[in-house]
Amino acid sequence: MATRIQKALQAKIDRREELLKRSLTASQQAVRHKCFVSYHHADEDEVEKFIDSFESVFIPRVLGISDEDVDLIDSTDTDYVMDQIREKYLTDSTVTIVLVGKCTWARRYVDWEVYSTLRNDKLNRRSGLVAITLPSIANLSDRALPPRVDDNVNGDDGYARWKKYPSSEGSLRSMVEEAFQARSSKAGAIVNTRARKINNSPCS
Repeated sequence: MATRIQKALQAKIDRREELLKRSLTASQQAVRHKCFVSYHHADEDEVEKFIDSFESVFIPRVLGISDEDVDLIDSTDTDYVMDQIREKYLTDSTVTIVLVGKCTWARRYVDWEVYSTLRNDKLNRRSGLVAITLPSIANLSDRALPPRVDDNVNGDDGYARWKKYPSSEGSLRSMVEEAFQARSSKAGAIVNTRARKINNSPCS
């Protein structure tokens, strides 16, 4: 159950996606991976701008979960919650893009989404993972990175990558493709042992 703002944004994306499909060649369509976008809702304006700028590079899937997703929050079975995130939000995607703003690291839902991204089970395959710093925090320190993402960023050896905001469609396409390929080439580097975040952390 998504928030009203989420639904409106996803509806807008879906409408544009239909128009875009008509303008892209078959070969262009073939290289557009389905990407789940994880973010903190305080950054929605920047997230929408990101999608507006790069909609021809990837196919956006359902965007982030929030405190209004009561069906997930009301469950005390955390494994069930993880399964629901994977099945309802990530099952159709192959790469998760975490858009990193000032307080993204503090949000439990971002942690849950990344946790589910890294899982590999009989129903859902793991997704690639790339974190991208939003322009508003370009000069912020490393503490902005969500801890579970940070666990998986280790130079060329890590499963995930942390990138600066893309300067072109080509640069984002390379980021997404690298994350997509890591699903098999870097699977052994996945670190997903951190305890799942129970509450949001204070952030100002």
